[in-house]
Amino acid sequence: MGRLGWIIAGLITIAAAMLRFWHLGHPQELIFDETYYVKDAYSLWHFGYERSWADDADDAFAAGQLTPNSDASYVVHPPAGKWFIAIGMAIFGFDNAFGWRAAAALAGTLSVLLTFVLTAKLFRSIFLASTAGLLLGVEGHHIVMSRVGLLDISLTLFVLAAFCALVADRSWGRRRLAVELATRYKQFNASSATATDRTDWRKTLTYGPWLGLRPWRIVAGVLLGIAVSVKLSGLAFVAVFGLLTVWWDANARKTAGIRRWLPGATFLDGLWAFVSIVIVGAITYVSTWAGWLLTSGGYYRNWGANHPTILPDWLTSLVYYHVQSTTFHTELESAHNYASSAWIWPFAGRPVSFFYRTEDDGISCAAERCSAAILDLPNPLIWWTGLLAVVAIFLRWLIVRDWRAGAILAVYVAGQLIWTLWPARTMFFFYTVAYTPFLIIAIAYVAGLWLAKATGTGWQLNSGKIAILGIGLFVLAALALSAYFLPLWTGDSITWQQWQQRMWFQSWI
Repeated sequence: MGRLGWIIAGLITIAAAMLRFWHLGHPQELIFDETYYVKDAYSLWHFGYERSWADDADDAFAAGQLTPNSDASYVVHPPAGKWFIAIGMAIFGFDNAFGWRAAAALAGTLSVLLTFVLTAKLFRSIFLASTAGLLLGVEGHHIVMSRVGLLDISLTLFVLAAFCALVADRSWGRRRLAVELATRYKQFNASSATATDRTDWRKTLTYGPWLGLRPWRIVAGVLLGIAVSVKLSGLAFVAVFGLLTVWWDANARKTAGIRRWLPGATFLDGLWAFVSIVIVGAITYVSTWAGWLLTSGGYYRNWGANHPTILPDWLTSLVYYHVQSTTFHTELESAHNYASSAWIWPFAGRPVSFFYRTEDDGISCAAERCSAAILDLPNPLIWWTGLLAVVAIFLRWLIVRDWRAGAILAVYVAGQLIWTLWPARTMFFFYTVAYTPFLIIAIAYVAGLWLAKATGTGWQLNSGKIAILGIGLFVLAALALSAYFLPLWTGDSITWQQWQQRMWFQSWI
């Protein structure tokens, strides 16, 4: 990427960190689902499993009275995301809001850096990478989820990191394929070539060579295992990424002239891809349950001992736990004021209010009526443009089958469309943060098409002043709009009139 690229990436990351860490301890209270995950994180750190709390424990917890009950709590989310929250609390304090939100802020900051690096890798343009990094850095949905002690921003980070690893594996695999083919071709043409060499070459042209172990693919498996342990919705990304990486291999073999390229990729690389991603991911996933496995007080921990099967007791208990939690997730239909259908998420039709206080709650401002809010509202310009960009790259993929367009669409399917399979389930807009970086990359993709058409030099930036100016104005407009909505993302006190002016739609209230 070059020294200049890393300098720009560093500056954007620092700016993103400031937006996420600044005044992070406000408010000093558990907001929305922090009431579950933060207290669970405390229990995990101290006992190895989640314990229950008194119904009115939130105020006491925020005041530093950290006393859970002695019995286990039934939770439906795996432990990895809560372990990350616990690490932040262990470093910065269990009794302050900065401590229980620090891990989320770090995850959000790192995802901005990874988005910059990934965009530079995909499009070989520091300009487009800077555009993507800046847009994600100031995107309100991403900022809010980076400033609360919830799980979803950690899922975002590990999904993004796993995708980066698979892109690296794609490059590694193609280089390895070229080397293997060249080596065998030389052996075939050598004056000392034997009949066995010629037979091997004919087989190679039929199915292609086995490329051996793929280190980046194993890394992706580990990262996806952690992602699933943050939230089980990470399974959708495991499935989509697994299919995507094998399809990339198949196209590489096809491009190289291998006749039976699809069977070759499926059996020579696909089976090992399954091991690298699914098996390695599963081992990683189970290892994140170490606290629950190594203690005896966790919920359902001793179920296997009381209901013996052919499996070890601990595994029987773990399987039963997951059967119960899966049933909970698929059948969840409780009413909630801020629940919304997946079909309206692309339009930001129902953002989630995490925190709202008025002058009656002690909030002060320059007027009689005041408001302080933390609303999971995306930057409208970025979010709606991202939706248009997804439509544009879908059409682009239909026409030219650009693998980058297909990859972005695959992530969108895993993060957005998968939720439409359970229309009756209680769902929330903030689930979409898992694919938000890719929505930004979609915008960068379309910007790159504009630049390519303006300059006629592919993805390299040499001219196209009008295109550059247009993209720059878009980024400036997004920055201005983020500054306008920033008080709603950070809980700052503003007048009620200022709050009302920012409620563009009734469904945002």
